Amino acid sequence: MHAQYSPESIEADVLHHWETEQSFKAVEKPNQEKFYCLSMFPYPSGRLHMGHVRNYTIGDVIARYQRMLGKNVLQPMGWDAFGLPAENAAIQNKVAPAKWTYENIAYMKNQLKRLGFAYDWDREIATCNPNYYRWEQWFFIQLYKKGLVYKKTSPVNWDPVDHTVLANEQVIDGRGWRSGALVERREIPQWFLKITDYAQELLDGLDDLVDKWPDAVRTMQRNWIGRSEGVEIHFSVEQDTLSVYTTRPDTLLGVTYVAIAAEHPLAQQAAENNPTLKAFLHDCSQTQTAEAALETMEKLGMDTGLRATHPITGQTIPIWVANFVLMGYGTGAVMSVPAHDQRDYEFAQKYNLPILSVIQPLNGGAIPDNMAMTDKGILINSGEFTGLNSEQAFIKIAEWLEAKNLGQRRVNYRLRDWGVSRQRYWGCAIPMIECPHCGTVPVPETDLPVLLPEDVEVTGAGSPLKKDPNFYQIKCPTCGADAQRETDTFDTFMESSWYYARYASSDCKTNMLDERTNYWLPVDQYIGGIEHAILHLLYARFFQRLMRDLGLVKDAEPFSRLLTQGMVIAETFYRDEEGGKKQWINPADVDLQLDDKGRPLSAVLKTDRLPVIIGNTEKMSKSKNNGVDPQAMIEHYGADTVRLFIMFASPPEQSLEWSDAGVEGAHRFLKRLWKQVNDHVEKQPIPALALASLNETERTLRRHVHETITKVSDDIGRRYTFNTAIAACMELLNHLSRAEDSPQVRAITQEGLEAVVIMLSPIVPFITQKLWEGLGHQNLLVNIPWVKVDESALIRTEVEMVVQVNGKLRSKLTISTNADQKTVENMVLNDPTVIRFMEGKAVKKIVFVPHKLVNVVVG
Repeated sequence: MHAQYSPESIEADVLHHWETEQSFKAVEKPNQEKFYCLSMFPYPSGRLHMGHVRNYTIGDVIARYQRMLGKNVLQPMGWDAFGLPAENAAIQNKVAPAKWTYENIAYMKNQLKRLGFAYDWDREIATCNPNYYRWEQWFFIQLYKKGLVYKKTSPVNWDPVDHTVLANEQVIDGRGWRSGALVERREIPQWFLKITDYAQELLDGLDDLVDKWPDAVRTMQRNWIGRSEGVEIHFSVEQDTLSVYTTRPDTLLGVTYVAIAAEHPLAQQAAENNPTLKAFLHDCSQTQTAEAALETMEKLGMDTGLRATHPITGQTIPIWVANFVLMGYGTGAVMSVPAHDQRDYEFAQKYNLPILSVIQPLNGGAIPDNMAMTDKGILINSGEFTGLNSEQAFIKIAEWLEAKNLGQRRVNYRLRDWGVSRQRYWGCAIPMIECPHCGTVPVPETDLPVLLPEDVEVTGAGSPLKKDPNFYQIKCPTCGADAQRETDTFDTFMESSWYYARYASSDCKTNMLDERTNYWLPVDQYIGGIEHAILHLLYARFFQRLMRDLGLVKDAEPFSRLLTQGMVIAETFYRDEEGGKKQWINPADVDLQLDDKGRPLSAVLKTDRLPVIIGNTEKMSKSKNNGVDPQAMIEHYGADTVRLFIMFASPPEQSLEWSDAGVEGAHRFLKRLWKQVNDHVEKQPIPALALASLNETERTLRRHVHETITKVSDDIGRRYTFNTAIAACMELLNHLSRAEDSPQVRAITQEGLEAVVIMLSPIVPFITQKLWEGLGHQNLLVNIPWVKVDESALIRTEVEMVVQVNGKLRSKLTISTNADQKTVENMVLNDPTVIRFMEGKAVKKIVFVPHKLVNVVVG
């Protein structure tokens, strides 16, 4: 082997060998245990960022390790290729979204290959490819036939810049998550999937993921589904019925008004002859639908003039329109109990509405002033229900209402049906047709895919599909009349909700999935950011159940285990500009002055040597210009250095703080490793290991080798603490380097270096392949099984025991493992150091913990 470590030539050569041998091609082997390892696929933005590199390195280490355990491993990669950024890029760069996307895919694919990720590229998918999205269209049609798809007009969050609908979760502080524009509320026709039909099953399924998924993710999904048990109560309004749902029927006798949504039929009816109310309803229609916005906005209302009859007392109470009530949630009406709901209390105070207390604290304490008493307690002012506690009253009031057909107990969910329509071009076309005679008609399956025209001009003013008669003009497949094709496209979460299954049968041309899918699914290990806890992960769990119910897969859960990696964070630097703006400066353009402990003191810009301000350490982002280009790091240090630093800097679930010094340190370690192996190889010959003739020093050295194998196997295989595994390998290398040279030490060093090379190979696969060859092996390291522990090597003939006097550490003694308690106690009592600390005092007792500790108690 060469004396110098040269990552550029090493990595190119090893990569060539892998590709020539098709080392990572996955083939179904029914008699071999499978392991499906998957990292969330990227959007092809043009370049990888360090978040990508971290995510994919974690997945690659796990996949390579499982392969070395003898499992049949599938690790695929593809592209979440539809979405709005391609349209924005088309406008900015005057290039069609398809061309921009495919060019980005080609570039990023080369970056991934350069990093040495063990992907089966034969299974590569891009969601913008018709071979992929035709089956999504087919799937949607099957769901439509089963009654799980419907279209309705509904209030939506409208992004006036991106010209599209946003899910509630995509509205952040009242603004679109991509454009940053203030979101408006509009009523437009939308396609929906009935995810609510699966709400309880999705909730119950979380119990099967205990200890397999992070608790935080399961909690977020549980809260998002939001199961509640309550009562639907009917108030009479003239000749009509106004229904409300409440989880607190114990407060029913405290209702002083009912609030309804602006879109509620009663509100519309009342506004017909009331111009002021009609204007107020129009203002309400501009309110965002996001719950976060509803919580923070000013609560406004207006009396409709209508009155409802209380189902128990028979009293009439006013019906108000309130801007915080949405028609899409529950019944579009809420019973308002100002004394026991803070929002209702503030609304009542604002509009001088009655406040009636019907619950007092369980301990008989005072009801708080100037705020609602929201806790459960004992009923007061509640007629025959007075004196019951809240739990008792829930049952009694529900029974009373049910007996008189004025209400019924119901289970409700916070989860709403998934609106999948998007008013943009670069997405999967929705395969539906609107006929003036036949109504909504699915595209015939023989006409799939509905191809998205790729040679278009995107201006940003609405979707090009709506302006393209060649696309939307079509004959009705049922009656032959002139009809129109749907011009909305799918939410891109549709594509990412089933891609994991398509990887298993990516080349299937006759069906969405084939029998290979049930061999590979479920995914054994899924890796991605916790920011996908609700949207992507919940939708994928929903799609898996839909596919199961169509007979396409057999398992209910798509991902057996989930690992959510932490963010990659870095220092920020900036200069203040006029108007309060900041000019963010990339860390690569800054020189830092550090104190003697490595802490930053000051910073200057490299180009002008003038000061810049040191900001906070934050997530790498374009907005803060604190990203580090992986490509530059790879070209300078090699892929192995980048992989090693990322895996060594912190455990995967925690944030990783980028450190140029840390990268330098990782590179130095690899150079030392190369030199240590090279120095060893030059000490020829390397004799065979003669276990029977090892002396105590040599046995101790070999025990370090196998203790390290034990620890690293646990750290990588069970705990996923890759940083401690690397540290253990470093420590073993230090032991080996310090050992005095002898024939058997050379034999043990050979064994130890081979073990280290194998154990580090999932993390730094390029250098370890060449080191493996340097150690005398010709075969590819990726085909070598994980190193085995020799249990006999772990047996100790001597142990170091801690010696205490009155509980304080005073000495350490090396003692034979065969020594009995009396022999050990005699050695301790005759140890000069122990004698000195006993100070001539009598021994009261001796505490003995075999092979660990002796505590001499004197007094």
